[in-house]
Amino acid sequence: MTQGFTPTILVIDDSVEDLDALAALLQPSYRVLVARSGEAGLQIAERSPEPDLILLDVLMPGMDGYDVLAHLRQKSSSRSPVIFLTALGEPDDEERGLEAGAADYVSKPIKPAVLLARVRNQIEIKHARDWLKDQNAALELEVSRRMTENDLTQLVSIRALAHLAEMRDTETGNHILRTQHYVQLLANLLREHPRFSKILTNRYIDLLTHSAPLHDIGKVGIPDQILLKPGKLTDDEWVVMKAHAKLGSDAIERAERDIAQPVEFLSLAKEIAHWHHEKWDGRGYPDGLAGEAIPLSARLMAVADVFDALISRRVYKDRLPLDEARRIIAEGRGTHFDPELVDVFLANFQDFVAIAERYGD
Repeated sequence: MTQGFTPTILVIDDSVEDLDALAALLQPSYRVLVARSGEAGLQIAERSPEPDLILLDVLMPGMDGYDVLAHLRQKSSSRSPVIFLTALGEPDDEERGLEAGAADYVSKPIKPAVLLARVRNQIEIKHARDWLKDQNAALELEVSRRMTENDLTQLVSIRALAHLAEMRDTETGNHILRTQHYVQLLANLLREHPRFSKILTNRYIDLLTHSAPLHDIGKVGIPDQILLKPGKLTDDEWVVMKAHAKLGSDAIERAERDIAQPVEFLSLAKEIAHWHHEKWDGRGYPDGLAGEAIPLSARLMAVADVFDALISRRVYKDRLPLDEARRIIAEGRGTHFDPELVDVFLANFQDFVAIAERYGD
């Protein structure tokens, strides 16, 4: 028992003589509360702080002990163990009491040494259980705090890497924020679609959203004279420019090798970086994948990336009007883009426009 702490015991019994005797027995070591009926006992038991132990007579007028115990057990927050006190001596009576949820069962007439031993045991068990529950709660809180901290660290690291690529091309502005939100919205709109529902779980969409900002990380490896060229690229320059997709996935793959265990979002980031320029008809790059051979993450990013590129100013072009961008996406249905992704995008076009406006440069 904790030094300096006096446990509280509630005794519920309709007999004044029994209440007086039990109070006299317990008061040298415990704080004792008494109630002469089940109803009165419940009022005391439901106060805060609750008693550390309840001694409960079984045979009482009105609410008997079983009724009181049933009411206490309906309260999920109740931690008070109950010891039944009864003159009933049949084994079935004891079995019924224990099955009802009593922690122990003491027959009347009470033997003081037996009752004190049972009381001490139950209070020690309760305090150990409470301590363990409090420790578990504290541990869960600390785990939650650390997971949140890890998530924030991961998010900051991703943003830092993405902005590193963005700094090479200052005109992309909030491109990574917009495309991240386009992808998240498109994935959520498709999550109930029979073609995609098994893939687009909550976990997958979270990972996808975390991964999306790394789609153009490979542009760090493209020379300025090509990346920032205001005019049309030559054929040779275009070959170099297209290499950013593989450069990005290779960089992420090297990062994966440096850690002891796989990180889920990096796998999706690698897919997006490597294949977001593939086209549904197989005419994209770097591998010429077609149809569903292109990972869903990259197909989602393809719609988001092209839409944002169309409505944004670049060193080599002006922004297009929204209606023109919508028309180009629609024309890419079944050639550049997965047809059903385009259908959902067009049906919810104003929601994507709202994101573009919210995160405008």
